[in-house]
Amino acid sequence: MPSADRKKAPKASERLRRLLVVVPYLVQHPGTELTEVTRLFGVPEEALVEDLRLLFVSGLPPYGPGDLIDVDIQDGRVWVRMADYFGRPLHLTRSEAIALYVRGAALAAMSDVPEAPALDSALAKLADGLGPETLGELPQRIHAAGGGRSADTLEALRAATAGHEKIRIEYYAASSAATTVREIDPEEILYAIGNWYVVAWDHRSDEERLFRADRVRTVEPTGERFEPRGLAGVGRPLYTRGEADAQVRLLLSPDARWVAEYYETEEQLERPGGSLEVVMPAGRLEWAERLVLRLSGAAEVLGPPQLKDRVLELAGRTRELYG
Repeated sequence: MPSADRKKAPKASERLRRLLVVVPYLVQHPGTELTEVTRLFGVPEEALVEDLRLLFVSGLPPYGPGDLIDVDIQDGRVWVRMADYFGRPLHLTRSEAIALYVRGAALAAMSDVPEAPALDSALAKLADGLGPETLGELPQRIHAAGGGRSADTLEALRAATAGHEKIRIEYYAASSAATTVREIDPEEILYAIGNWYVVAWDHRSDEERLFRADRVRTVEPTGERFEPRGLAGVGRPLYTRGEADAQVRLLLSPDARWVAEYYETEEQLERPGGSLEVVMPAGRLEWAERLVLRLSGAAEVLGPPQLKDRVLELAGRTRELYG
């Protein structure tokens, strides 16, 4: 029987998300001290070294010296040299290009991105390559999903994070459709799956929580300073499941695959014709209802049965009203 105090192994998705953030930095800053990397990204040194060891066996057949990623750790410093195939021109699939466009467009919506000119140029090239017949209403959907981010709010969150200041926020949780007032100690601001997040200690629940910045309605400084706790930060799950959460299973058409880039998923399965089957946690089925209806037929509910029934009922009512 496994020991009760054995450390829980990190999920593969968490490790991948962490590597996607850390590795580009190490490539651009060869010879960085391990202690500096752990400080910058909030990753324990033991976990960081274990992640980097994965790169030794990462590459393409026939797995020769030029096909594998090279990682060198000496005297407390680390060097990462990418395999030869990273120097070849990148050829994206349609789904990959759409995913990049979704994330890039969401990031470009922020007013304080230093790389905005380069990002705008890349988005224009992606849009030109995909064409209007592929993009369709995707740009409008991205704007709707973003919910109108506030640059002032994000700046206030960044200031509190940099100054280690406890703040009082008014926060809207889409999964429960509830707005609450919380006092938090913000430790990190990160960008993932199309949104800015605040990694913070939540005094209301007395545990680490992740808050989407665009759902923070107000930020009120308290004037109180806090000592950073060294929260999980990069690599932590972007959604914390509750005991009462429902498991929603959807079949997304190719035009709706962007949903898997925007929302936390527990499982993704490729299906014929470019469709994608996803399993998503939902605090309230009402949230899933709104998402499915907004997709206008581009998503099929596979489960749970009560969600499928409710979506069909609401769709029927809509047809009666506007048919």
